[in-house]
Amino acid sequence: MAYPEALHHAVMDAAADKLRPSELCILQRQLGEHHALAAHALQQTLGVSIDFASLHGQTVQHRPESGATLQLADPYVLAQRLGCPVVWDLRRMDMALGGQGAPLVPLTELWLRGQAEPWAALNLGGIANITLWDGQRVRAWDVGPGMSLLDLAARRWLGIPYDPEGAYADGEVAEALLEGFLSHPHFQAMPPKSTGREVFGAAWLEEHAPTLEGLPIGSRLATLAAFTAEAVARELARLPHLPAKGLLSGGGSHHRRVRQELQHRLSGLPFEQDEAFPTGTREAVSWALLGAASAAGVPGNLPEVTGASKPAVLGSWTSAALSAPSE
Repeated sequence: MAYPEALHHAVMDAAADKLRPSELCILQRQLGEHHALAAHALQQTLGVSIDFASLHGQTVQHRPESGATLQLADPYVLAQRLGCPVVWDLRRMDMALGGQGAPLVPLTELWLRGQAEPWAALNLGGIANITLWDGQRVRAWDVGPGMSLLDLAARRWLGIPYDPEGAYADGEVAEALLEGFLSHPHFQAMPPKSTGREVFGAAWLEEHAPTLEGLPIGSRLATLAAFTAEAVARELARLPHLPAKGLLSGGGSHHRRVRQELQHRLSGLPFEQDEAFPTGTREAVSWALLGAASAAGVPGNLPEVTGASKPAVLGSWTSAALSAPSE
């Protein structure tokens, strides 16, 4: 269930550090109501009872260099609505142990994809993250912007929420600009590392918009698509060996220009569409599995990925509502 326009704008403002504490307080409750409405609607559609819910919340700030992250959510509203326990705040235990708190999905990728042969999984959500299994160990980190900048650019220059298939990114790539973008400190750091919209979001685009606006719109979008692809290519160049093929998921997997740029800039690792789950649902499945791991007392982080000092059971639990959920 998509956010209403006003809620979307508030989330983007929070990620850009533009909201007062009082506004963040109200936004948390608004997001809690929206999450509960969406979950209850799904429950009604499927006609199922729910044993527990695993709630990620909306990330508005992720500051791993300070050991801090903020996902706005209201597990109490969700528990009341669904009438079941809710596990939430799954990132901060890893951070308390010195980790980045992200990425956490590599463990669930291992569970879902298995370990029989090497594989690489690239998820192009707002931020791009890669998980690789070489047959002996798993590596994973946030490589840079996924669709965050392209979506913001579509709103700014096209007046549309996003350009899902990349139809407007039909210009030439400004390679000199691209080189400048890739000088950002994130790309100089070695894993473990993670990032978010507070780095590659509205503030970034605002800073670089005057230069980009010297290009035709098609070239602006093409250059941002190339930024996503080149960041992936350079991050993977750190590795001595790559699997024979990669799997691509997330909303950006349907962006034609991003896919073309990946093929051009990373010819040694051809990517194919991950068809195991519908587009945009893989992370939700992963979060449900991490919630189940918490319920079973199974650690949900990989210290070799996040940098935490040890594996840990993740999350805090909110009790189920004492009365039946309201209709």
